[in-house]
Amino acid sequence: MQIHDLPYPDPGVPDARSGPRFLWWLFRNQLGGQLRSLAWGLVHFVSVSALPFCVGLAVQAVVDRSGSRLALAGGLLALACAGNAIGDTFLHRTAITNWITAAARVQQLLARKASSLGAGLTRRVSAGEVVAVSTGDIEKIGWFVEAVSRFTAAALTIVIVCVGLVVYQPALGVVVAVGLPVLAVAVLPLLPRATRRADFQREKAGRATELASDTVAGLRVLRGIGGEELFLDRYRSASQEVRHAAVRSARMWSLISAIQVLLPGLLLIAVVWHGVGLAREGRITIGELVATYSSVMILTYPLRHFEEIAMAYSFSRPSARRAARVLSLERATSEEGSLTGAAPTGDLYDPATGLLAPSGRLTAVVCGDPDAAGQLAERLGGHPAEEATSVLLGGVPLDELPLSVARTAVLVQDKDPVLLSGTLRELLDVPASGDVDPRGALDAAQCGDVLAALVQGSLSADDPMDARITERGRSLSGGQRQRLALARSLITDPEVLVLDEPTSAVDSHTEARIADGVRNLRSGRTTVVFTSSPLLLDRADRVVLVHEGEVVAVGVHRELVHKEPRYRAVVTRETEPGESTDDNDDNDALSGVLEEIEETA
Repeated sequence: MQIHDLPYPDPGVPDARSGPRFLWWLFRNQLGGQLRSLAWGLVHFVSVSALPFCVGLAVQAVVDRSGSRLALAGGLLALACAGNAIGDTFLHRTAITNWITAAARVQQLLARKASSLGAGLTRRVSAGEVVAVSTGDIEKIGWFVEAVSRFTAAALTIVIVCVGLVVYQPALGVVVAVGLPVLAVAVLPLLPRATRRADFQREKAGRATELASDTVAGLRVLRGIGGEELFLDRYRSASQEVRHAAVRSARMWSLISAIQVLLPGLLLIAVVWHGVGLAREGRITIGELVATYSSVMILTYPLRHFEEIAMAYSFSRPSARRAARVLSLERATSEEGSLTGAAPTGDLYDPATGLLAPSGRLTAVVCGDPDAAGQLAERLGGHPAEEATSVLLGGVPLDELPLSVARTAVLVQDKDPVLLSGTLRELLDVPASGDVDPRGALDAAQCGDVLAALVQGSLSADDPMDARITERGRSLSGGQRQRLALARSLITDPEVLVLDEPTSAVDSHTEARIADGVRNLRSGRTTVVFTSSPLLLDRADRVVLVHEGEVVAVGVHRELVHKEPRYRAVVTRETEPGESTDDNDDNDALSGVLEEIEETA
């Protein structure tokens, strides 16, 4: 896989049982790139390590006044320099390719998992953690995956050089061959502590990222209540904790780096001391001493990769653990399904609650618990947060349908829909049946003032469809964002559309017009609206009251508001069903609801 071939046609099925297993799975799935990196790494490191032998041969040729050997040394030196340049160039190229392709694979896996789990993802892990994994953590994971091949090349080079030194000059080569493994493992006792400190730092950084993400997402609300300074202080405190943890981790890694400098220096002193004695005794030549001395100096370069691989693993392990945690999450229902063919049509029925939404009708659902309403809406769309009896569409269980087919048949709009940045035309460019015109959907959602505001706020767009929407639609009010999201859902024109509180942020007059627009546009299609607004409820063909997870009443709004106390408690905002015992109080509440409906009709 090369960078220009990304994205992967299929990123594969990861081994998400643990962080190390996930890293090993990534490495195995990049075996071709790793072997190329290993080969070029050997070319580079062996060429670098051959330079001292060439220099030693040249020095000895000068001492012996041998022109032929000096020319041979020059030729070998040029060949080693060429190998160094070519190997380093292609090693860097393959290493970066391995890094980017590994990170891209993880990103694709995370995106696929988020798409599969839908809104259930943020109920099981925080949005900030998902952001942390998909940004900073993938870089750490890619770093380790790509560093493995370079470390392997460096380790093999050290073995080759040690064997070469023993053959070339046994008296000094044995000292180097014994000393270098000691240098390589000298820092191992410090690695567990360094790893723990790195894990602690990553944990603190992850929490700070989550806090920052959540604070930015709720900045408008925080400013409304004057709480931005409070959360800013919290982030300052979390940031300082990250700084202290990073300093403690850096101290340990600086100690490891110091040892990596000190011990090779001691080995170099030992080699020179012993070599000078051998040279005085005439047991080695000057060229051999220079070659051995230079080899020890050069080998400090591949030895650095031992420190790098330790750092890469220490930083990538917690990142891989977090990524594996997200990737190990599974849907409560299968993605593949056991049925094939087109999406079924017919009534939508939930056996768990007894909720029935007749085909082609507008059904309103009243549920006193907003969280329970959200979970029921997700279950109606085939995205249950936990295993439960499947919802039936036309008598066919949704969990027996492939996920793509189920999503085509039933679309669920959350109570807090997200608007992606881009132009309005791009926002409304979604998979659709083609039967609903964007202008018709915008009119049904009462977006006229939204379009005017977009044009007014844009310097270069005369057509509202070309006006840009900022990230998450933050330049728009809550009601404007809600209406644009509703228009986007209407354009898709699914067989069943489930709306969770689609008008909670708009005024009553606009809400009444939206109710009429949705009813007319969705005529002949199944629509389910979770709401407690009397304006929407009065325009529904069928109203269902869900209480404590079961359907307890079915009818029309004006009938239920008179006959069902629990329904009246939700719609009229009474604190408890039956709390008001005075008939006059009940009549006042009913009169207020009916007057509001008649005023906006």
